[in-house]
Amino acid sequence: MNRILIVEDEPRIAAFVAKGLRAEGFVPTVVADGITGLDYALTGEFDLMVLDIGLPGMNGFGILERVTIERPSLPIIVLTARDSVTDTVTALEGGAADYMSKPFRFGELLARVRLRLRAQTDTSPDDELRVGVVTLDLRKRRAYTGDREIELSAREFALAEVLMRNRDLVLSREQLLSQVWGYDFDPGSNIVDVYVGYLRKKLGAEFVVTIRGAGYRVE
Repeated sequence: MNRILIVEDEPRIAAFVAKGLRAEGFVPTVVADGITGLDYALTGEFDLMVLDIGLPGMNGFGILERVTIERPSLPIIVLTARDSVTDTVTALEGGAADYMSKPFRFGELLARVRLRLRAQTDTSPDDELRVGVVTLDLRKRRAYTGDREIELSAREFALAEVLMRNRDLVLSREQLLSQVWGYDFDPGSNIVDVYVGYLRKKLGAEFVVTIRGAGYRVE
């Protein structure tokens, strides 16, 4: 059974989420403050964390920062009343796997929990992805061109991973938004194009090929 850590200071919401997850066969643990939540997250005993942002002791952004560094393999779904674009981008850039705003539907949260856990199961902790001179170490979450380590943000790494797992396939902007950002994004946004540009600057101009009118691919 998968163990889910719920870091949420609103008792009604925490109980609702825990009850729903328990009914679906998960083992939830509820923590009501940020400092304790961080301690629990770093134990290595949990398979996924559902995290609020506005917490006593330490807010969710602080937890994200620490967990991303010390336990980067732990998927984190942010569940918060904060729904501004700034907060959303900050959380995703900080290492969150997904972001949901309150009020929310439990069915959607459950689907995202299962999706993130499935992605973890499908990836061996010792996996490496290699395309040309670019290597991704999925266990340590590090990127290399040849022997040189390249610093990538959490979102840049996720985008490179999706493209490399689907090498030689054309992925549309909508597919990349869904797989990397994990939520409905403004279809008029150019965020995918921006991040492809970041990867080209860091991993080489030839790393990602633009297929006009269709999307991007790594080949």
